[in-house]
Amino acid sequence: MNETTVFAGVSRDGLAGVHARIARRFRRREARERAQRYLEGLLGRSERKNGWQLAEALGESGPQGMQRLLNAADWDAEAVRDDLRVYVVEHLADEPSGVLVIDETGFVKKGVKSAGVARQYSGTAGRRENQQIGVFLLYASDRGAAFIDRALYLPDEWMGDAARREEAHIPAQVGFATKGELARELLARAFAAGVPARWVVGDTVYSGDEVRRWLEGQGRSYVLAVPSTHGIWTRARQQTVEQLVGHLAADMWTRLSAGEGSQGPRWYDWACLRLPYATVAGTGQWVLARRSVSDPSERAYYRVFGPADTPVGEMVRVAGRRWTIEEGFEQAKGEVGLDQYEVRRYDAWHRHTTLALLAHAYLEVTRLGALAARAPQEAATPAPVSAGGDPLPTEPS
Repeated sequence: MNETTVFAGVSRDGLAGVHARIARRFRRREARERAQRYLEGLLGRSERKNGWQLAEALGESGPQGMQRLLNAADWDAEAVRDDLRVYVVEHLADEPSGVLVIDETGFVKKGVKSAGVARQYSGTAGRRENQQIGVFLLYASDRGAAFIDRALYLPDEWMGDAARREEAHIPAQVGFATKGELARELLARAFAAGVPARWVVGDTVYSGDEVRRWLEGQGRSYVLAVPSTHGIWTRARQQTVEQLVGHLAADMWTRLSAGEGSQGPRWYDWACLRLPYATVAGTGQWVLARRSVSDPSERAYYRVFGPADTPVGEMVRVAGRRWTIEEGFEQAKGEVGLDQYEVRRYDAWHRHTTLALLAHAYLEVTRLGALAARAPQEAATPAPVSAGGDPLPTEPS
């Protein structure tokens, strides 16, 4: 395979540049070369991206080399994670439209030895399953979206079992952390690195006080989904957001798009209420409600904190960005094998996941580059004309 070979629609010479960014993180040449082959395998055409099939696709006799890269080779996955973040920011950064999206996904597993595995709920399966859960941070802007960080959640049952932790190579200094605390760690790294984002977006799992109040203390704006039972204090009494929004007059609702979806604009009816909470000067807090157009009983609710002059349209735009991480999970699992690993160790999970997210980011950057290159050609193509010489309509009039 030469430098201009294309596999899975991706040019290998571009991937060589991405690999060059992380090469210094691998102390031995064999590990550096193996990392490049691993990325090639993740981006390749294999239906599955486990160790056996990656090895077979790359002409190797067995998965030992791939497993050694994840389990035993000397390299720094946290430093590669930092390189991933720099790469994403370099290509996708746009401060006015940038948001940080926090969410989790599950990895269904058999057995009890994989680090962090337990019977637990995640939206991925929609029920309690024997699975690992990872917390992820994605950067999204008008230029594109890609992941920049990850952390494996360890349920409390793993904390007191020293033998089980040792077998899974969980470091002694890694203790129990809630998903909210993991989210704070991921966000803190992004803030410290100066990732250009004006908003933080998250699902209901990440809207508790431990995240909201911390973000307010950091001076970071957010749009975080809350459950219908979320309590709001108004006029010395508490109501749920469902009760509060349930009293709104019909003219309090406005139809707005929350962004483009696979079927076109995502239209919903929206209502926004300013909350009478004390905040830092120049900031405010709101409850934002979303109502389905086809089924008005289907509603979602958000807590918002941000500049006092934030228009409702901006809150809606930001709320709509949360779907980008769901799309990212689908792409990363379907295209680069994010969920197809066969490792049990805590460090190996972070190693595979980091390389998979780097492969996903490379795909996104490459896709956007192809679209940008195609745009001038399409603009230069003359519009089709009718027999009489008039341009043909592009839509029914």
